[in-house]
Amino acid sequence: MHVTSAPLPPRVLHVTQPVDGGVARVVSDLVRRQRAAGMQVSVACPGSGGLARQVEALGCEVLEWRAVRSPARGLPGELRRLADVIARTRPDVIHAHSAKAGLVARLVVRGRIPTVFQPHAWSFEAVGGMGARLALTWERRAARWASRLICVSRAEQDTGEGHGIAGRWRLVPNGVDLERFHPDGPSARELPGVPATGPLVVCVGRLCRQKGQDVLVAAWEEVLRELPQARLLLVGDGPDAARLRAAAPPSVTFVGAVEDPTPWYRAADLTVLPSRWEGIALAPLEAMGCGSPVLLTDVDGARESLPPQLAHTCLAPPDDAPALARALVGLLRDAEGLPALGRAARRHVRAQHDVRRTAAAVADVYGELLGLETNECREPITT
Repeated sequence: MHVTSAPLPPRVLHVTQPVDGGVARVVSDLVRRQRAAGMQVSVACPGSGGLARQVEALGCEVLEWRAVRSPARGLPGELRRLADVIARTRPDVIHAHSAKAGLVARLVVRGRIPTVFQPHAWSFEAVGGMGARLALTWERRAARWASRLICVSRAEQDTGEGHGIAGRWRLVPNGVDLERFHPDGPSARELPGVPATGPLVVCVGRLCRQKGQDVLVAAWEEVLRELPQARLLLVGDGPDAARLRAAAPPSVTFVGAVEDPTPWYRAADLTVLPSRWEGIALAPLEAMGCGSPVLLTDVDGARESLPPQLAHTCLAPPDDAPALARALVGLLRDAEGLPALGRAARRHVRAQHDVRRTAAAVADVYGELLGLETNECREPITT
């Protein structure tokens, strides 16, 4: 009697640089769900930062891939090292995250292995002048070496298409772990040095130009003129930390990097992220999962991450400190209305941005590339 064996679960290699912030959280969430679905998962990334430690704790194989964020520095060595990793792991599918990993992985593989590229915001938005033109030229040409381009928001895909990138697109909105990001649990209001009363605004993110904390600090002086009891907590670290500290008034507290941001979201009367560009930011989704209302700048993905009825009150134009200050004051003055905004935000995230559905959608992409049935590479979703 002939017995047909079931196909083996796919071998997936995630390649990522950076290894911190939202990209790292996306990768670790995918690794957790993919291993639960039976996939054989490895991660190639630099050993610095927390990602390697996080995914190792999940039982995932980590292959150190020395690489820097800069697109040009050290490229020949990075190409050789990633080629060695791929030869050792022999993956069925490669999932490259962000600009640097997308650059190196596609140059090494050149379409010989099914390759998924997830930009997590476009590289040409992060630079100006000649750097932006070079990055855009590369993305246009390298799209042919990506079996699929995963965008985390419709706006991110529209930006790519509007700049002439002809990709085989898949829309997979970012999701968050609602078992972790929820309103019940410790709050930073209980920690020493955190004001127990008064309007408290929290910003969680890497301290860098993309996240726009410099615009927020500039806006904060105007907020204080209207609401002198307001306090701002900046949670995170990064290259702009020293400059921001020098410019910030005493009512701004620099918390630094934290392992778990949930107590800070729960403490916030309002969570703000004044980004200059995004694909779709994770921090606001995490904050909304914890029941915090959010104020975002109107960049790619922001409108899609909000309940439609809140877009007119919870968005401000990017890189505009006076407009951001007005939006902050307007929301903080409505102290009784903020909890209702938080509840609406929580309902929206539960309905639209559960990480289980994100992982299932990514598994569908892999299955499509490998000719597998959907349920052969998906973790069952239970409620």
